[in-house]
Amino acid sequence: MSKGSNWGELPALVLTNLFQYLDYHDRLQASAVCWHWRSVIFQPRFFKGIHFDVARENNKKNSFFLQSLAHIISAAKISFDSCNLYDVELATEILYKLSKSSCLSSLSLQPKYATLVTPGRFYSEEEWNYIYKLFVEPIKALLGRPNPPLKELDLGCSEILTLHAADFLNSCPRPQFLQRLGFASVKQDPSHYALSAIEPTLFEKCQALQQLSLDYDTMCDEFLQTLQLLPLRRLTIHVHGLDEEHPGISEGAWATFCAKNPQTELHLTLVCAYEAVDILHSHILRPSMPLSHLKVLFCERINCDALEYLSRYYKETLKSMIWVDSMEYRNIMELVLRTEQDPLVMMAWRCKKLEEIVIHGYVLDPHNLVGISRLRGRDLKVLEVSRIDLSMPSVMMTPFIEEISTQLGQKWAPLDPKTLPAALGFYPVSDDVRDQYILRYIRNGSST
Repeated sequence: MSKGSNWGELPALVLTNLFQYLDYHDRLQASAVCWHWRSVIFQPRFFKGIHFDVARENNKKNSFFLQSLAHIISAAKISFDSCNLYDVELATEILYKLSKSSCLSSLSLQPKYATLVTPGRFYSEEEWNYIYKLFVEPIKALLGRPNPPLKELDLGCSEILTLHAADFLNSCPRPQFLQRLGFASVKQDPSHYALSAIEPTLFEKCQALQQLSLDYDTMCDEFLQTLQLLPLRRLTIHVHGLDEEHPGISEGAWATFCAKNPQTELHLTLVCAYEAVDILHSHILRPSMPLSHLKVLFCERINCDALEYLSRYYKETLKSMIWVDSMEYRNIMELVLRTEQDPLVMMAWRCKKLEEIVIHGYVLDPHNLVGISRLRGRDLKVLEVSRIDLSMPSVMMTPFIEEISTQLGQKWAPLDPKTLPAALGFYPVSDDVRDQYILRYIRNGSST
């Protein structure tokens, strides 16, 4: 460029090509040079997705996003305080504006709690109408657009929204473009809740569906038979309560499913399933399940029979085992994991793909942790525990910690009880604290 030339007059095409070589943050800095450079950055290629973090202090930022970017983004995530009525309604304002977007193909709602506050009583007609107007109608509008078709919809584990899953599927004129659906929930009261009715036939035309999450209550042999026709890569199932009339899923149904879908991974999550955890090994787990990830969250007890079941039947599939409870005195004094054959050690020995073990709320024997680290070595990417046998002086723990670190190929130590998340502290833990932890963990908790 000759002397005296104005950098602010570079053609938009030239700036676009230059911006493509920069990462996101450098591109934003470069766009601050002048108005012309700033205007060039607002293109779909530079803004694939936006996270709307709903809060009063973010109102100006979110308004700017809606005004400048809502018409060009292909993916949107809306996180909001679902216990705050003002924030809930702010979130729905954003949702309504996004429902008119001509580019959006992916929508993820992320309420911060299991509860979604409304002016009416839980499960009342007033609440139902409120939710329908503020959330269901704009989501149905997005799904009902002829172009572009919505490819991804995640309801963020919201119990009340997942009750409308059938409405959403019925409103979709082109289900063959759906690639990811998040219809699993976290219940406000795991022992008493309404059941979602989804007919398996609604999924028959979802011929591109690769990721699906559902509650165990909706599943049965017939449902699994329909899902085996889809190109699923991940099937996530949430277990809460177990209805006496629920038929369960048979071994034969899982065997047929796996024969036709050898690529599918099953992620099974128990959430405050106080009764189901006791019969996990006898009523829920089946030998032919393609189980790759198990999460058991705040079920208030550990099931060693289920742990032994994992090592016996999922030698070729299991990648991650997470068992999380808050710390209670009974856990420390009575539920130390010591058996003739520690099930965690057996799991580490037998399960060839195991990459992650997380145990909170229970005291573990350091000798067994060393055994696990030796058996898995550097293939074990995550070994996370918060309590080791308290009867051993701290000075005697150092050799164990050093040995585990050597075997894993990374610096290792049990988590410091003083810095644990509040949900993992001593009982009682409030429902809001627990639920917020659960939702974060379900979304981001697994490292594998």
